[in-house]
Amino acid sequence: MWLPLLGLIVGIFLGLLTDIRIPEEYSNYLSIAVLAALDTLFGGIRAHMQNIYDEKVFVSGFFFNILLAASLAFLGVHLGVDLYLAAVFAFGVRLFQNIAVIRRILLTKWSTNKNKN
Repeated sequence: MWLPLLGLIVGIFLGLLTDIRIPEEYSNYLSIAVLAALDTLFGGIRAHMQNIYDEKVFVSGFFFNILLAASLAFLGVHLGVDLYLAAVFAFGVRLFQNIAVIRRILLTKWSTNKNKN
């Protein structure tokens, strides 16, 4: 469980140290890709905490979510519609649901450990 969090921390640290600028026309794609990646990361943490984690599901979900989100943004740009907002909404809702489940699991474990002591 610590490996994804370590990767996230290292990635943020390296991102802050570099001076890479993303062109404005790609900002929608990048924001959706990051949101999809975070959704998959927290979904993997949730699955690990529920003892149902499967590496194949995690990796395939990671790439599929990013591909789907980028495709929606690409299609929306060519249609002249802000279709990427649908992906932002969907991944945002899933992200908050995963975080809520993780919080409940941690609170349950904490209260169980507290009652044992």
